[in-house]
Amino acid sequence: MSETARLDLQRRQRIGMVEAIWGEHKTAEQIASILLRLQSAGELALATRVDAAKAQAVAALIEANASGAALREQLQFHPEARCLSLGDPAPPRPELGEVLVLSGGTSDLPVASEAQLALHWHGVRCERLLDVGVAGLHRLLGQLERLEQAQVLIACAGMEGALPTVLAGLVPQPVIGVPVSVGYGVSAGGRAALHGMLASCAPGLSVVNIDNGYGAAMAALRILNCSFNSGRAMAPVQEP
Repeated sequence: MSETARLDLQRRQRIGMVEAIWGEHKTAEQIASILLRLQSAGELALATRVDAAKAQAVAALIEANASGAALREQLQFHPEARCLSLGDPAPPRPELGEVLVLSGGTSDLPVASEAQLALHWHGVRCERLLDVGVAGLHRLLGQLERLEQAQVLIACAGMEGALPTVLAGLVPQPVIGVPVSVGYGVSAGGRAALHGMLASCAPGLSVVNIDNGYGAAMAALRILNCSFNSGRAMAPVQEP
């Protein structure tokens, strides 16, 4: 297998997150090679934007590897998130708290699932709250008590992308908006949602790129890591 990729194996130690593999524009051989190199280095191995056909091709390549059968059993395709993983996720880190990923509708599920999986892969507790878009605002209002339990909220929405703005006007936690490429004509593949979120009147709303569930997850992880480290630094010193 080709080893042309130059991997960043110190990223987790340096900034608290792993290097994910962007799978959409890589061949099955490239993905398999990188997954195996990450796994052999003892690092978390996750590939995003992988469809079922490419996942099957990657599995065949890994099975043909010298360590074949054992590694094949550790390979998992996550169809909802369109991701492929090799090995186990990071141990749970309950001290960081919880992230909730909200979606306007079930059409946003792949992006919401990618965000959830990426956080789970880093040991962060994360749940999805689906179908709470502004077309039926009562569905979101009925979940406010649940929202209060999370430290960070990720809101995925297509169409006009109003969900993050409404959410950021209701709750005090950091809200990260993810525009989704869902909607009729003028939605323009998520651009209308992106522009709407960027033009939001809710102060403090953060926005990532279209369909970038992984990027939103990593933004949430940075917030959690920073909050945890700050709290630990300010903790009083216990006298012996």
